[in-house]
Amino acid sequence: MTFRLSLLTGMVLILSSTAHAEIYRQVDAQGNVTYTDEPNDQAPAETVKIKPVTTVTLPKPEAVREPEQLREKVQQEGAIYSSVSFMAPEDQQAFHSGSGDVSFRVTSSPGLRNGHKYEVTLDGQPVGQTTSDTVTVRNVFRGTHQARVNIIDASGVTVKTGEAISFTVHRPSIQN
Repeated sequence: MTFRLSLLTGMVLILSSTAHAEIYRQVDAQGNVTYTDEPNDQAPAETVKIKPVTTVTLPKPEAVREPEQLREKVQQEGAIYSSVSFMAPEDQQAFHSGSGDVSFRVTSSPGLRNGHKYEVTLDGQPVGQTTSDTVTVRNVFRGTHQARVNIIDASGVTVKTGEAISFTVHRPSIQN
């Protein structure tokens, strides 16, 4: 009986010690900062208080179903357009832009319907929407980027997606 009580007490202590692990901040003689859960004797350590982490559990993709009506609407509206694409810049084009401004010219066949917009994405992120044929993006970093144009409806749902293009922006730097 005493053995079981000792074993149970030991297990509870071990489990509770891992649940209350501490984080230490140490600064060595050269000023390097290290965070660890096991302080050493070579540098003074101070305990760091960590706020609890908020976690969100998302549903599995197969559990999330798109409503059939929305899917049908997207298919119907997307079928209206035979194409959507960039007129400028061209795919694989390289150009100089001192300010980093890039003007995207887009077109679709047929033209946009009422309530629809062109949406330009740069490196996977939306950067502008328009009902005309031009979107200007300011201060694009130098280097190679990928752009895509979509047609979206009034609800912001993508109904048609164009082919991606790559282009390279050259900008002056203080190093050259």
